[in-house]
Amino acid sequence: MKKIIIILALLFVQQSLSAQPIRKLKIGELQKMIDTSTVPLVVNFWATWCAPCIHEIPWFEKTIAGFSDKKVRLVLVSIDFPGEYPKGITDFIKTNQYTSQVIWLNETDSEMFCPKIDKSWDGSIPVTLMVNNKKQYRQFYKQQLPEAKLQQELKKLTE
Repeated sequence: MKKIIIILALLFVQQSLSAQPIRKLKIGELQKMIDTSTVPLVVNFWATWCAPCIHEIPWFEKTIAGFSDKKVRLVLVSIDFPGEYPKGITDFIKTNQYTSQVIWLNETDSEMFCPKIDKSWDGSIPVTLMVNNKKQYRQFYKQQLPEAKLQQELKKLTE
């Protein structure tokens, strides 16, 4: 019986340690992170309630993993409602087994934060920003990126 309790305790500790902490950032902090990135960066804005967002995240993770030699980094920026942070988002990430860094954007005024990412962003999601500061490359995509298109755009980001 003691062995079972110890094994269960170890599994619980391991699960707790592997749980990904979700950082809470304001728009200025996110902008700074984007502007100072030293590696090619893919920033995907999504929410747990957005079906197209959820649909594209697995192929984002898979496709970007294929660019690991180019050090491409994927950041998933949740724009979920404040009541979902952190538990709802954390549970969703665990359930879907996302492995990328997840940030919760601690903002509620989309008219203020959207133009700071891109002047053309009207608040719809999913949207994706690709940045390579070394190349002075910045591209904003206002729709879901199909897997083939994502592959093509990642080549532009890393060339």
